[in-house]
Amino acid sequence: MNKLLTLAFILSFTGIMAQTYHFPEESSKHEGTWLQWPHHYQHGTTYRQRVEQTWIDMTKALQAGEKVHIIAYDTTEKDRIIRTLEQNKVPLKNVDFRIYPTDDVWIRDNGPIFVKDAKGNILIEDWGFNGWGEKFDFENCDKIPQQIGKDLGVQVINLNEEMVNEGGSVETDGNGVLMACKSSVISQQKGATRNKGITQEEAEEMFETYYGVSKVIWLDGVTGLDVTDMHIDGFMKFVNHNTMITMNEEDLLELGLSDKDVNTLYTASNANGKEYKKVYLPATKNKVKTAYGKQLEDKGSYVNYYVANNVVLVPNYGDPNDSVANKIIQDHYPGRKVVGIDVRNLYENGGMVHCVTQQQPAGNLLK
Repeated sequence: MNKLLTLAFILSFTGIMAQTYHFPEESSKHEGTWLQWPHHYQHGTTYRQRVEQTWIDMTKALQAGEKVHIIAYDTTEKDRIIRTLEQNKVPLKNVDFRIYPTDDVWIRDNGPIFVKDAKGNILIEDWGFNGWGEKFDFENCDKIPQQIGKDLGVQVINLNEEMVNEGGSVETDGNGVLMACKSSVISQQKGATRNKGITQEEAEEMFETYYGVSKVIWLDGVTGLDVTDMHIDGFMKFVNHNTMITMNEEDLLELGLSDKDVNTLYTASNANGKEYKKVYLPATKNKVKTAYGKQLEDKGSYVNYYVANNVVLVPNYGDPNDSVANKIIQDHYPGRKVVGIDVRNLYENGGMVHCVTQQQPAGNLLK
């Protein structure tokens, strides 16, 4: 057991309550949304050009309801992004920029986790990030939480030596329950290892302390199925502490889930022991084809959406089921407007809307 967990055990044993933190649900009020803008330095100009429209569309939809904090690779990129947004008639009043080198765009996984302490003050948790088991470069992205914390002057809890944890690998219901796949958190298989030697119990203790949950529900997941080793946010999301959005059994099995995992998901209960009400989104009717015409091998998921102050950004694919999924989601967020975001080219690279957004809750920053 590592030093931090040993300390937590000692404090618990002696009756001294250690500080725990609360991860506000995504639908709670935001100060803003953080985005890592795609650039050409890592994957080339063609990559940037193919996916950039997704960031333009997200920024346009978000800026009317909250701040949009854009991370640009360097000042040259910042100037180019400003020109691009102006050309697309995106108001810049609520948009600001930070200059940090990044390896890629997946801020949900490498970015800051904003939490609240017992007094309701907001601070940043900086979990370790190792490129989904060292599959890709990660050194620049791993520094992002510390850089944001320094710029904002907010306290940062450094968990880099304690546990690797990607934001997309966990879902919380805002009322004490966290769900995750073992394959993307505690798997010890080669090419997928986040945390060498970690036990399920140690991971649960970390989640209980730093996400403020009392119950962790594990699916097995599938190691090696994709880059993330099956992140939970691809196929389930909590609407609230009574309701989850997911997919039907046939679609889940096609995604790679086992019968056991489907059963665990469907019978999951909240902190009060009540089984979650389930809302089922379809997968795309057809396998996804990129905007530039490349046929991909998989159907797309609509579950990977992002809830902002005024809007809900839903991945769309130019598919007949786009309108079906958008309406179902709209019905569950009546105070917000669903905005379909074309993610066809981004999907080729392994993610959708939720993967590339990170919320900063409204409230006082702990300086």
